[in-house]
Amino acid sequence: MQRDLLLLREMIDAAEQARSIVAGRTVTEVADDRLRRDALLGNSTVLGEAATLVSDETKARFPALPWRNPVRLRNRVVHGYWSVDVALLHTTATDQLDGFVVGLVEVLAVLTADAEQPDP
Repeated sequence: MQRDLLLLREMIDAAEQARSIVAGRTVTEVADDRLRRDALLGNSTVLGEAATLVSDETKARFPALPWRNPVRLRNRVVHGYWSVDVALLHTTATDQLDGFVVGLVEVLAVLTADAEQPDP
């Protein structure tokens, strides 16, 4: 349980960083800025790696959250970095991560409340 709480916090942070990296910038601006592009790649990797490590119990308890999406993106980044489509990363960060973060925050709140409950 504690590990999942840590992983969820890491996922939220990575997703928020990815959103911040692309905020107000075009795909071309991100692609042409090596530091920004590398930061986006890194945060996408962290997000996906953490998602792979969240327990099966938590994933099963919250099936509405698309746990596999960040994992797929991470795999694409890690195994094909020379051909990663920055437009895909940009679209993910601008259009998809908002809702995903909302879901992660909700899951984190539930699991935190569970962890604070005294054992019977």
